[in-house]
Amino acid sequence: MVKRFFSAMGREIRGLHEAAYVLAIFALLSQILALFRDKLLAFSFGAGHNLDIYYAAFRVPDFIFALIGSIVSASILLPYFIDSFSRSNEEGKSFSDSIFTVFFGVIIIISVLVFILAPWLVPKVLPGFAGDKVALPQLILAMRIMLMSPIFLALSNLFSSLTQMRHRFLVYAASPVMYNLGIIIGVVFLFPKMGLSGMAVGVAIGAFFHMGIQLPFLIQDKLLPKFTASLQWPKLKKIVLTAFPRMLTLSANELAEFIFISAASLLSAGSISVFNLAFNLQSVPLALIGVSYSSAVFPTLSRLYYEKNTEAFLQKMITAARHIIFWSMPITVLFIVLRAQIVRVILGAGKFDWNDTRMTAAMLALFIISTVGQSLIVLFVRAFYAEGKTAKPLVINVISACVIIALGFVLIHAFDHMPFFRFFIEDLLRVSGQKGTNALMLALAYSIGVILNTVLHWVTFEKSYKGFSKPVLETLFHSFSAAVISGVIAFMGLQIFAMVFPLEKVWGIFMQGFCSGILGLIVGVCVLILLRNAELAEVWRTLHQKIWRVRVPPAEVERL
Repeated sequence: MVKRFFSAMGREIRGLHEAAYVLAIFALLSQILALFRDKLLAFSFGAGHNLDIYYAAFRVPDFIFALIGSIVSASILLPYFIDSFSRSNEEGKSFSDSIFTVFFGVIIIISVLVFILAPWLVPKVLPGFAGDKVALPQLILAMRIMLMSPIFLALSNLFSSLTQMRHRFLVYAASPVMYNLGIIIGVVFLFPKMGLSGMAVGVAIGAFFHMGIQLPFLIQDKLLPKFTASLQWPKLKKIVLTAFPRMLTLSANELAEFIFISAASLLSAGSISVFNLAFNLQSVPLALIGVSYSSAVFPTLSRLYYEKNTEAFLQKMITAARHIIFWSMPITVLFIVLRAQIVRVILGAGKFDWNDTRMTAAMLALFIISTVGQSLIVLFVRAFYAEGKTAKPLVINVISACVIIALGFVLIHAFDHMPFFRFFIEDLLRVSGQKGTNALMLALAYSIGVILNTVLHWVTFEKSYKGFSKPVLETLFHSFSAAVISGVIAFMGLQIFAMVFPLEKVWGIFMQGFCSGILGLIVGVCVLILLRNAELAEVWRTLHQKIWRVRVPPAEVERL
């Protein structure tokens, strides 16, 4: 049984759609666990001050991870690993040992410094908690415990570069599942005994699981990095110079979210919770589609660029972009139409009341409009990194991050001082009479900045690869048309099924949303068939011929 498990987990997957679907399946499992995690948090705390503390504790560790962990991400290292190991295993192994030694030392030093400076740092970056003598010590302790997570997650980044090089996507895809499992352990088992610090320990455990699941396969392939005194300084310097723009790119995005959370700490209690819960919900389609396709295609893009096969590189990008749009667009529209049902079914229970549901659903609607853009950005960035061109994403992301931050404060000011604008937004999103509705402007600013980011990435890529836009825009037209019709039908279905199912029950709300969504999807598929959509045919062929009939190769694990 154990041998068969490792055989399945360790097998290589080389087809784009097969790899993307496998990644999507594990991403779905991870997201299910993440939603269960959020359900537990919402049930226990509601969108209130205590949950604000928990989410706020993530910000500094997350920023460290974006700042330092990005240096050893697969997006940066994978092309170098492919090049080094293609020369010889000894050269590749020496290179990975050098990266591991230097990086591990750097992130340990930074984490220790932040640990020491936490009592001074936290009140500065999260001013809403500065005067709270009860919440501030809890926040500082939780943040200190969570400083373990960027260390483990960054090491997992390094390890995943090696597993993806061998096309072991199952191992890579299972890591987030293990991460969420650890967090759930913290919420269910450690919180009752240790309080908020127990939940923080769960985050650290999850990060360790994220890293640890990859260890058996690295040991099996004799790829596990180790400390070395023989550092390859010329290559390390090249990696740092290559990774530095990406580090700034991710840091710019993380900084925008950081500033938003800092601003939300000064708004009504629960603003941080609503922001994070809605952001996590809108991340589900991003993880299932955008990240899955981008991760699946990245090793191939790196190899094709290394082989100077420009035409094949462009075709892979077109295929990935078309399928990202094909899947993302209908999900985006259905999320907007069914947002209240989604939030109520997933999060609604315990202390998470109807007012929390309305605010989170409104925030979700504003976040979800940028899902297609977020998914395409991940793909564009991977393509530029496959080419070793990290400066372009840096400039674009810094511009969009600045726009997001500036817009956030401008929109909050307009919301607070322009009654017509406030009444329009509140009525549109059905949150009239709610407290703290100005926090919705953070999500609106984020989505506007993401859409700008997408346009800039698209135009930049088209300049380098002529012919990219035409086939992708055709898919965009098909998917948008089908999605809008699906949304209209789903909305009509809500009115019909509201008379069929008892909406005072969770199962009744679920059935109302589920039946409406299915009805909308059926009509959407019919529209795509009438439009003779190519992606629909490709999806059917892949599922029918390659996924359902695929054979698992013989076990590669000799012994355990």
